Amino acid sequence: MIKMKFGGRVRGALWSAALMGSTMLAGVPAAMAQDAERTTTIDDIIVTAQKRDENLQDVPISIQALGGERLEQMGVSDFNDYVKLLPSVSYQTIAPGFSGVYMRGIASGGDGNHSGSLPSVGVYLDEQPVTTIQGPLDVNVYDMSRVEALAGPQGTLYGASSQAGTIRLITNKPDFSRRYGQVDVEANSVAHGGVGGSVEGFVNLPISERIAARVVGWYRQDAGYIDNVAGTLTYPTSGATINNASRVEDDYNDSTVMGGRAALRIELDDTWTATASLMGQTADSNGNWSYDPAKGDLKASHFYPETLEDRWHQAALTVTGRVGSWDLVYAGAHMNRNDEIQQDYSDYSFFYDTLAGYGAYWTDDSGTPLDNPSQYIQATDQYRRNSHEVRLSSPTDARLRAVAGVFYQQQTHDIEQKYRIDGLAGPGGAVPSLEVTGQPDTLWLTQQVREDDDTAVFGELSYDLTDRLTLTGGLRLFRSENSLRGFFGFGTGYSATLGEGSCFSGPIVPDSPCTNLDKSVEESGSTHRLNLTYKIDEDRMVYATWSTGYRPGGINRRGTLPPYDSDFLTNHEMGWKTTWMDGSLRWNGAVYALQWEDFQFSILGSNGLTEIKNAAQARVMGAESDVVWRVTPDLTLSGAMAYTDAELSENYCGFLAPDGSPETNCPTPQSPEGTELPVTPRFKANMTARYEFPLGSLDGFVQGSMVYVGENWTDLRLIERAIIGEQPAYTTADLSAGLASDVWTATLAVSNVTDERASLYRYAQCAEQVCGARTYVVPNRPRMISLRLGWKF
Repeated sequence: MIKMKFGGRVRGALWSAALMGSTMLAGVPAAMAQDAERTTTIDDIIVTAQKRDENLQDVPISIQALGGERLEQMGVSDFNDYVKLLPSVSYQTIAPGFSGVYMRGIASGGDGNHSGSLPSVGVYLDEQPVTTIQGPLDVNVYDMSRVEALAGPQGTLYGASSQAGTIRLITNKPDFSRRYGQVDVEANSVAHGGVGGSVEGFVNLPISERIAARVVGWYRQDAGYIDNVAGTLTYPTSGATINNASRVEDDYNDSTVMGGRAALRIELDDTWTATASLMGQTADSNGNWSYDPAKGDLKASHFYPETLEDRWHQAALTVTGRVGSWDLVYAGAHMNRNDEIQQDYSDYSFFYDTLAGYGAYWTDDSGTPLDNPSQYIQATDQYRRNSHEVRLSSPTDARLRAVAGVFYQQQTHDIEQKYRIDGLAGPGGAVPSLEVTGQPDTLWLTQQVREDDDTAVFGELSYDLTDRLTLTGGLRLFRSENSLRGFFGFGTGYSATLGEGSCFSGPIVPDSPCTNLDKSVEESGSTHRLNLTYKIDEDRMVYATWSTGYRPGGINRRGTLPPYDSDFLTNHEMGWKTTWMDGSLRWNGAVYALQWEDFQFSILGSNGLTEIKNAAQARVMGAESDVVWRVTPDLTLSGAMAYTDAELSENYCGFLAPDGSPETNCPTPQSPEGTELPVTPRFKANMTARYEFPLGSLDGFVQGSMVYVGENWTDLRLIERAIIGEQPAYTTADLSAGLASDVWTATLAVSNVTDERASLYRYAQCAEQVCGARTYVVPNRPRMISLRLGWKF
């Protein structure tokens, strides 16, 4: 919920209000806006970061909130769009819906494999965490109330997947007041690529005095801009040369996104309300979202079909009411996500054949090395997540206030990955079969079920020591369990030990030949938060926080490796929330110091298998700040920045000591003490200026924004860094202008005006010391010109 003060050129603000945003109030008469008093006061933003409605300026947490109007003004449509506006957030991405999210430098450069560590940043859709192992849901951002980014471990109110912070996507809820809606249509063209567009709309429907519904729908076609160009590979063992002539295509990484959301809100009586919602989305992508610099800008040479189908839905129920004078909330949700992937994996075959002669082992039924031993991947991932939370909150006007609750979530992940080579020796040939039993042309199979459970009890007390000084303390007691069972590896004709040769029972996971992994690990512990807040006056507040966060341990897919332990993060923070110049200037910020203990580090080991070990210790020191200044009723300036100094505080040796702790005393560490942590740039910032003006009976605006991201590495280890290379700093700029009447809007926008080519992620298809000679770069989207038309009713 966001409150709106009718000030400035308010009629224009009905569709482009204060830069830090207030939700559009569609259908408000123009006369109401024309009669409103002009002012430079910045609009209030109401957030729910502490599980209750509060003014952003009263919340003693480092939090950035992008209101619904701000999201519209900045042209935000997906994950990449809003993350660039959050300086404390960094990320790695390989494709839409497959991104790793990090906050405050808490990143080790793990590859995000499906059997890797749980995320260190929790992403929530309303009340439910929606972060899966391979990244959070890439929710289409339309008719969204706000995006909240809570930096640092919260300690009490959020759990396992919020070790370093939390991002919350809050949707607009059904409104009882009146019937209204909106439709938006966009057409766009991408430099070096194709054309795309979108159709989006919503309608709010009061059904009775106590029942209202809201229905939202969207369809978006994103243009491709990477070319799959002609290329060849010559395999040393067979001497044969293959080509990709049948796969050559311009702009082959296009995608189609469609989905919808329906919510029903019922006032059961004067104190109890139930809101049920169903949201779903389908994203179909073609091609690959990275390019090979050796082939040229935005060009690659791949040899097999590459597609990604990401389908998910979430059903949620929230019930609010009162028990005596206390507020009670139940929030429950079920999420189902299915991904189907086809991926070229030719680099693996080519480099292992080139460097180690593996082509001799990849033969046909007669035992002759295959002319084309190229591999490709066919994978299916199915996620199911259920979560339930019940919490009680005491009256907010009492001197002593309390929040208490219980939380439970269960995530199940069905994993199927087939690494295939066409023509591979099978049963009945002159040589032993190289296939996994029952899986034609499959050299390697992963068929597993992973389950992550988390149960917690939490509570928080706040006491006003004086009218200005408040002390808050909270504790979260948790218990988690991680299990991984099923099959991974080769058939017995290819390996006597890794795969079917190590099975100890029949299949417990359907479609697998047998079982060679069945392990689980349990742990329990606690995290806390202690906060002291001092209210200098009605417009200024300072606070100090000591909080902790954790990430559960788990099972390594390579069953011979020991489980990895949970890692913990300790945060010491001082911050301020201030408003100046009669409410026209808002300046918030925080400085902090973090200690990351025995952090989990994922690498690609032999056979491309993810290995997770507790690495070492790290420390992070930083500062973050954001400013909004309404210079005049028509001109608003805003900016945000984050400075992050993250480095190892002990050596990373790459192996464990005999007692199972990370070894830090070794003659040649893979990363010595003082090595900068990867992924997060030392400096990230953004700036925006927006000017609104009348044009006859219409309202107009012009807007410009810039984003700067400093250089960073993708890996912690020095040898791998030297192979992959550093990601250079980049600056992007966006421009937009538009006109609006009472019922329609028109916006012309140019994003990435200078066509800056940023590197969002750099990687090799297999271990860097094998495949690193061909490094791929995931770029930002090239310059895009768009025209957007909207109609309110």
